[in-house]
Amino acid sequence: MRLGGMLDRAIERSMQSLTERDLNLAHQVVEDDAGINDLRYRIEEFCLATIATQQPAAGDLRAIVAGMSIVVDLERMADHAAGIAKTVIRMGDEPPLKELIDLPRMAEVCRDMTRQALRAYMTADPALARQVAAQDDTIDGLYTQIFRELLTYMIEDPQTTSRALFLLFAGHNLERIGDRATNIAERVIFMASGVVKELNPEPLDTMDLE
Repeated sequence: MRLGGMLDRAIERSMQSLTERDLNLAHQVVEDDAGINDLRYRIEEFCLATIATQQPAAGDLRAIVAGMSIVVDLERMADHAAGIAKTVIRMGDEPPLKELIDLPRMAEVCRDMTRQALRAYMTADPALARQVAAQDDTIDGLYTQIFRELLTYMIEDPQTTSRALFLLFAGHNLERIGDRATNIAERVIFMASGVVKELNPEPLDTMDLE
């Protein structure tokens, strides 16, 4: 939960740095990522030590294994938050392309998904986990909308391309955060049932677009 709180703050501050074009805050988000990495490794070491010394079985073992997977996803989500901050740094003092509306909405949904996914883990609630995964459709819809809008800007005025791409990079990072929140939900399902199941499989015609 500490790691989740650090991630939540990283997403919030990265988006604040983007909306306010605050380069100092963006640099701080990037620097703080090292603390998130360190806590992830400490949690993993604790999980391994618990398995080695207490030899948990059945549900307890699944909870620990799920926790080890979850902290990896949380750390990677923080990398995506830092990616948004790095984009802000690269943008520098370029004038904003447009008012930011959908990106902050994406960020709020991502933050809610992550909080709910961790709550589902702490309470071993597979129903809540499935609700989290269902929210990923909202993230994907907002990202598609942002992509089409920014593409229109670039087609109508090629001089906006670099500024549009910066915003597209930010949107992509948020979309990946949503995917990883879904991963956490899948680990909750595994913890509760012992079944590994992909909750939001990609359509076959889009799987090769990454």
